[in-house]
Amino acid sequence: MLTADRILHVTAGVIVDGDRVLVCQRLPGGHHPGKWEFPGGKVEPGESLADGLRRELREELGIEAAVGRVLWETRHHYPGRPPFVLTFLLVPSYRDELTNLAFAAMCWTTAGQLGRFDFLEGDRAFVEAVDRGEVRLR
Repeated sequence: MLTADRILHVTAGVIVDGDRVLVCQRLPGGHHPGKWEFPGGKVEPGESLADGLRRELREELGIEAAVGRVLWETRHHYPGRPPFVLTFLLVPSYRDELTNLAFAAMCWTTAGQLGRFDFLEGDRAFVEAVDRGEVRLR
């Protein structure tokens, strides 16, 4: 069991471009194949949330991201996996060309259309709040 100082922290980058937001589909064969998510991942020991997200976005998308404010935070637990805190962070801009280095697919969509995608269970409350207009992506 994880102690309070060993809680797993995961970031999700909500990359926006005007009215559009980027969503990514997980690869077949891994955990939760085919599910949609926001890019990001585990924060390493000693990293801040923003630093961890910037590293993950370099690894997954080849970009240098400007990390903005926290949009949403939740706790989740998938069966057979350790519980984690998931923090959604706004990414209002980035440098370099967006390149798919880790996903089955990527798609730009609008905030009101996120519910069309089969998101990971841990992302669904955030997605629903965005689609209802309760969370602003600007």
